[in-house]
Amino acid sequence: MPSPLPRDPIAQARDQWISHGWAAEADSMAAITALMRSASIFLQRADAILKPHGLTFARFEVLALLGFSKRGSLPMNQASRLLQVHATSLTNSVDRLEATGMVRRVQHPTDGRTRLLELTTKGKGVLIDARQDLNVQLFSNSGMPEADAKDLSQILSRFRHSQGDFL
Repeated sequence: MPSPLPRDPIAQARDQWISHGWAAEADSMAAITALMRSASIFLQRADAILKPHGLTFARFEVLALLGFSKRGSLPMNQASRLLQVHATSLTNSVDRLEATGMVRRVQHPTDGRTRLLELTTKGKGVLIDARQDLNVQLFSNSGMPEADAKDLSQILSRFRHSQGDFL
């Protein structure tokens, strides 16, 4: 991670927004920009933690989803929907996970047109270890007080709901 800046560039951008006559939009611009920057920071941290496991956060999410499923498998289209990613992005992650033996594609037992994505024994082991590392190094050490994390989660949930992300 680069050296910290002497001042908050988002706060400076907010001030510039106001000075250019966009005061009504300044707080939203600052909030959205800060959210995107924060997401980038967390993604970088997560990817660094997961790298020794041969994972990115996107690939970890695939393993975690399969790990939470009742049978350890899901149809590809359902996994894509639940992860809220385009099928092409999921296929890329699955290709890489399959190449390392963490998942496999199998034929659906009753629907010949559907492929299931299945967690392998190796994938289960990697998932357990990776989840432990994320819990210790990121989720329990986020840099946010617990109350802030809860508040932020609720705020973002309300926003996502208002945008039709879920019912």
